[in-house]
Amino acid sequence: MFRMIRALVAAAAVSTALAGCGSDDDSNSLLVLAASSLTDSFDSMETAFEAANPDVDVEISVAGSSALSVQIEQGAPADVVALADTVPMDALAAAGLVDAPVRFATNSMVLAVPIDNPGGVDSLDALSDSALLVGVCAPQVPCGRYAQEVFDAAGVEASLDTEEPDVRSLAGKLASGELDAGLVYATDVEAMPDRLMTIPLPDGVDVRADYPIAIVGDTDDRDGARRFIDFVTSPDGQAILAEAGFGGV
Repeated sequence: MFRMIRALVAAAAVSTALAGCGSDDDSNSLLVLAASSLTDSFDSMETAFEAANPDVDVEISVAGSSALSVQIEQGAPADVVALADTVPMDALAAAGLVDAPVRFATNSMVLAVPIDNPGGVDSLDALSDSALLVGVCAPQVPCGRYAQEVFDAAGVEASLDTEEPDVRSLAGKLASGELDAGLVYATDVEAMPDRLMTIPLPDGVDVRADYPIAIVGDTDDRDGARRFIDFVTSPDGQAILAEAGFGGV
């Protein structure tokens, strides 16, 4: 069964964890915080992991990597965290809040437009046109930082209309036609092939994201957390990620 739990705030994460602790079920509850770009692949990962580990009940909570980092810094209970950027994860590790992170996937930034391309976007340079509705992620979110790297590498001064809190929100606005163009991950386009298409970036512009995963330091289920990470990095887990469009490490 596929489950999707979007953008939980710290209070909701506390409630979920406490509910799991009070359950009479024989299964152990494992709370995994995951970057929003992992939503679809980690839904599949949850199903496959639980099939192989029937004694573990996985709950996936997705949000922007920066929001997840704040949750952990504020002490929200969790067992595993997977982010779309090594910078916030390294900061959590340096603070002793997570164990040594492991890189498990990569992703690429792409220029995406609605499938019918209503703005007639044909290049990254077009994003400097103020007549177009252009979106990126907020700068504190990994996909926002990566978008700026794309603009800097191409020498493009984009005319931006929105900075979204996470990439799923941005991809959704593109898919619904609220925006003419935006910079998202390749996996977002892969997840909506009938609603989004990509426009090639300039030659030599290739911005990639590294995805780290780690055990949260104060987890009550270190064994379950380690088993989940081992599954993510196993051939079966890597196949799930590859099917969603992620690259290997």
